[in-house]
Amino acid sequence: MTGSERPAGRHFPLWLIVVCGCLIAAINFGPRSSMGFYLTPITAERGWGRETFALAMAWQNLLWGVGAMAFGAAADRFGTAKTLAVGAVIYAIGIQWMSWASTPLSFHLAGVMVGFGVAGSAFGIVMAAFGRVVTQEKRSLVFGFATAAGSFGQFFFSPLTQGLIVNFGWHDSLTILAAIMGLIPLLAIPLQGKPGARMFHGHDQSIGEALKEALGHRSYVLLVAGFFVCGFQVAFITTHFPAYLRDIGMEPKWGVISLMLIGAFNVVGSLGSGILGMRIPKRWILSFIYFARSVVFVLFLMAPASPVTVVLFAATMGILWLSTVPPTNALVALMFGTRYLAMLGGLVFFSHQVGSFLGVWLGGALYDLNKSYDPVWWMGVALGIFAGLVHLPIRERPVDREPAAVAAPAE
Repeated sequence: MTGSERPAGRHFPLWLIVVCGCLIAAINFGPRSSMGFYLTPITAERGWGRETFALAMAWQNLLWGVGAMAFGAAADRFGTAKTLAVGAVIYAIGIQWMSWASTPLSFHLAGVMVGFGVAGSAFGIVMAAFGRVVTQEKRSLVFGFATAAGSFGQFFFSPLTQGLIVNFGWHDSLTILAAIMGLIPLLAIPLQGKPGARMFHGHDQSIGEALKEALGHRSYVLLVAGFFVCGFQVAFITTHFPAYLRDIGMEPKWGVISLMLIGAFNVVGSLGSGILGMRIPKRWILSFIYFARSVVFVLFLMAPASPVTVVLFAATMGILWLSTVPPTNALVALMFGTRYLAMLGGLVFFSHQVGSFLGVWLGGALYDLNKSYDPVWWMGVALGIFAGLVHLPIRERPVDREPAAVAAPAE
């Protein structure tokens, strides 16, 4: 077994690391995935168009992607626990700022803060920590646990957020969500480890060398391109689906139910893709997911709107939702090892968040222009076909390095 495959030493039991990491993933992802419930009350009180709200959410997604690279590099350098704690503090400040913001500019700046905060405490950082304490054969599975936990956060926080808005108003509900972020630094304590040095061409590989190697690797570039599509589709639905359902005559409760179903069924999808990733080529799993999303979009748009079609759409999309994450991160770890897994995974995720920015912003901008979300839905269909195709040529093997490259023992 090479050094890139050998799990690093750990100071806490594996079960405690996994449990705490999964709770962090749930707390991080839950509030962010519930932001769509704030679209109607905030725009109504402030007198803003949907594009104003959507652009702030788009900044969240884009800065989440930028921050994923920066915080990933920080986690690789300084350790996971410190990085998660800093991210949680920024996240809490950003959420609280949203409740105070009275102008579009201030609201957008709050979105920037939330984006950075989500990046610093996201399941990408958690999965990199998991990847260092388990063997290569089990990484896909534990990545599935982390992703499923994030989905459970969406399932749990969707009704919680809506209930807080109804009972306390949207201002105070944001304050409560900000306070919940205070749990993350405590839960991060068992994830305090950081990677040991890995030798590359006879010396410890630098960040620049790692980036150059990754960006020159065709399969990695294809992975980056494909993950852009995941962000576009998922962020558009998360932000605009509750409003879309209202527009087509559905009661507001179906927005809550649909996001809950997506979160619940994605637990199954994420665990399922993690398990399948141990048995069949990961690129096949990813291609199937993207092709299937396009089919589901088309069927939903063509079918008459009803509670049945909403439930079927949400359940099916839930299975396909973040099930892309375990095989994607497992491929990064397989190609390059775990030394810079958080940073290189963060770069892939940056592509995801560029797609998220466009999906969220175009959803609002084109709605205000056309009073319809249909153009963005059909963009999602076309992009899903594109992503399904680009994953097929990916080669699932470690990057070719010179024979002199030797991995040093992990700390």
